[in-house]
Amino acid sequence: MADKKQPAVEEKPANPEEGQKKNNLIIIIVGAFLVLLLVVGGLVAFVLSGGSEEQPEQQQIQAMSQPVEGNDIKASRRKVSLKVGPMFALNKFIVNLLSENGRRYLKLEVNLELETEELLVELNTKIPVIRDIIIRISSSKNLEEISTEKGKDKLKDQIVAEINKNLKDGKIVNVFFTDFVIQ
Repeated sequence: MADKKQPAVEEKPANPEEGQKKNNLIIIIVGAFLVLLLVVGGLVAFVLSGGSEEQPEQQQIQAMSQPVEGNDIKASRRKVSLKVGPMFALNKFIVNLLSENGRRYLKLEVNLELETEELLVELNTKIPVIRDIIIRISSSKNLEEISTEKGKDKLKDQIVAEINKNLKDGKIVNVFFTDFVIQ
């Protein structure tokens, strides 16, 4: 017996409105996707442009490039800049905080922003001194002193000032806490 091949029959939807609804749904989904892409693209463009004028940025760069002396360290440290100097990373610190029951501790990781790269050589020889300074200063604080933004800024100021007293080849410009956990 020979099988007879039947011609292919196109299946048409039983209801022509179903096909139209599927097409409309696809168009709506593609349109929503395109709108979402435009919104995300606009946000990325806005963030990357920064919305800032060139003249204030130039003034900020000039201010950051001037030598830092005494109380100017605090002012320059607080300026937000996209230009960051050479960094010196230190290993994690875990210190007990000053408390009545002695059960609070602080885990922090510190990166030091340097004025010049020449300071790296001196810092490598003084790692124990720098770690001791950070441990002494941070362990003398209690929870209330370092739990606020102002308290963290004060801690940074103290660390910068104390380390700079022990340096000859340059200065620390800023301190960045890359890990800061209070338990």
